[in-house]
Amino acid sequence: MKRIDNDSFYEFIKKYDPDSQYHFVGEVDYHLLCDDKPYEGMRSHKEALRFVFEWLVEQVVYDIDKAQLSPLDPQLFFYCPNIVKTDYYGNNWYDAEWEPNDENFGTTVPYWYAVMEPVHGRRNKPEDFKKVNEALFPNGTDALDIYEWTTDWSDFFDDGHEWYGACCWSVYDKTLNRYVVMLVSATD
Repeated sequence: MKRIDNDSFYEFIKKYDPDSQYHFVGEVDYHLLCDDKPYEGMRSHKEALRFVFEWLVEQVVYDIDKAQLSPLDPQLFFYCPNIVKTDYYGNNWYDAEWEPNDENFGTTVPYWYAVMEPVHGRRNKPEDFKKVNEALFPNGTDALDIYEWTTDWSDFFDDGHEWYGACCWSVYDKTLNRYVVMLVSATD
C-alpha cells in the first residue's frame, strides 16, 4: 500500500481550501492510496485504513483491530439533498430525512453533510458535492466498494464524538485500482 500524492483530485479540491496543506472539502479529509497486491475485499479496506493511521501515528492513538465495518450502498452513500431554503443567518435547510439535532450530534453524519456543512469555513452547495465526487471517481460510482467503519478505536475521532460527528469510510474504485479513505472528526 502506498499514498498517492500527485493526483488531479488534489489539485481540483484546492479551490475549496487553497491555504491548507491537507486534503479537505468541508470536514472530510481525503487520503488516496494504491496497492500492488490484488484486491481482497474487507481485508484490503482494513489495510488501507491501517496505512493511513500509521501515517498519522505521530498525532493519534489507535487500535485498528477494534474497528468494525459495514458495507454501504453507493446510491445511499452519494445521496445529495437539495437546499429548500436558506435563512437570514445563512443556515441551509435540506429535503433530507437526516438533519442535525441534539440526538445525533457526535455520531456519524452523512457524507453529503460532512462536505456541505463544515463547522468553520466555506459551506458547499449540492453542485459542489457532485463535482467533488465526479473528480474523485471520474468513472462513476457503479464499480465502488464502500465501507463505513466504527469510530471508537482511535482518539482521532474524539473531537467529533464531542460535537459535530465522527466518520470513517473506505472506498475501493475497481476502475482505477485506487482506495480512498475519508475521515471526519470535528468540534466547535
